This record gives sequence, C-alpha cells and structure tokens, in this order.
Amino acid sequence: MRVGVVIPTLQEFAEIGTCIAALRALVGDWVIAVADGGSDDGTRAAAREAGADLVLNLRPTDADAVSSAPSAEGRGPQLAAGAAALLEDSSVQALLLLHVDCRLPADAARWIGRTLADPRWSAGAFHLRHQCSSGAGPIARRLVRLADMRSRRSAYPYGDQAVFLSRGAYRAVGGVPLQPLMEDLELSRRLHRRGPIRRIPAEVQASARRFEGKPIRTTLKWWTFPLLYRLGVSPQRLARWYR
Repeated sequence: MRVGVVIPTLQEFAEIGTCIAALRALVGDWVIAVADGGSDDGTRAAAREAGADLVLNLRPTDADAVSSAPSAEGRGPQLAAGAAALLEDSSVQALLLLHVDCRLPADAARWIGRTLADPRWSAGAFHLRHQCSSGAGPIARRLVRLADMRSRRSAYPYGDQAVFLSRGAYRAVGGVPLQPLMEDLELSRRLHRRGPIRRIPAEVQASARRFEGKPIRTTLKWWTFPLLYRLGVSPQRLARWYR
C-alpha cells in the first residue's frame, strides 16, 4: 500500500530531518509531504535535504518553497493542504498524519495495510508512548503516563497517535477540518460516525518536550480544551486561549 504521510511543521529545523530519516528507514512505500506554517529557521530546506517528496509553504515569504498554498493559521489547514497535494497522485491509497516529534513502530506499514483492508474499521491510530529526556522531573514523568494511558482507551485518537485512513474515508468525511485547534478531535469524531477507529497495539514514540517545560500547564490544556470544545466553544476562541 502506498501511504501519503503529512507532517505539519513550524520552526522545526532541529526535528524534521530526523523525522523524515526515521520514516524512510521503515519498510513501506511512503510519499512524504511537509506542510510548513511559515518557518524562518530553515525547516523547509532541511525537509528537502532529508528527502521529502513535497514541501509546502502555507505562509510564503520567500522564493525557496517547492510549492505554496494559501496562508492559513493552525495545524488543521496545514494537514489539509498536505493531504490535498498528496491525493493529486492517484497511486496514494492512504494517508497518515504524523507529528514531527513522533516516530512510528517498525511494522507500521503492516498495521496500516491490514487495518485499512478490514471493512470493520473506519481508520486506525497507534498507542502512544512519550519519551522523557534525562532531565525530566518526576511530575512530568507521571503526567505523560496519563497521556499514554488515554491513547489506549479513548475512542477518539489525537494527532500524536499517527491517525491513518484510506483516501476514500478521507474524502467521505470532508478531509481535515480547516480549524486552528482541535482539528484532530473533530476528524476523529467524523471518522467514528462511519465506524470504529482501530487502536493499534503498537506504539508511536513521541517526545515529551511539551510536558517537560510546563508539565502541569500542559496537562491542564490537554484535559480541559477537548472538554470545552465538546461543550461548544469555537476552535478559534480556543486557539486564542491556547496561545
């Protein structure tokens, strides 16, 4: 199965090369699109050097982008632009939405192929395992374990669980919502209406960098913002509060 991978970025020069290299090292037929939100730290150049198939600049300010898309705020428009570019290639049979600081398991391609060949599932997502640095404190380490536990129980996976789906399912749910926050939760909700999302019993390894700086603040955001979204607070307002 040929899988199109969308990686949204913003100021990720230090991560993007490692992310692409890790993906290329896996068994599988991957087509990689980096959808950048206007970085000025060399992220796009690093993505091209690492071997990305497509590099999109959603806030073009210079002439170095391979291609560009209309300016937009938030990860939702980035993911949508990357997916649209990948689906122009009719050989791409599935999409995988990957955060730049996440690493797929070695057998990810096999899990994706088997899951999407089974009509019981509308999509799939992996379990999550955050990796703390040696300097992480005990509070951060405990709180990331709570986030990891959620990935094993919730019917609605978040973006760092590497959600994947067929091109048909992507079209059927209207693509990634063009909203600045909670686009992953909204996409999961739409997919779940078509059928259950399979939780793959293999782990995506994710950096715990967001927890380590402000563990309590980050945890409160991760638990309260989805609740506020479900209660009807607009993603635009949530994005302002989140920043």
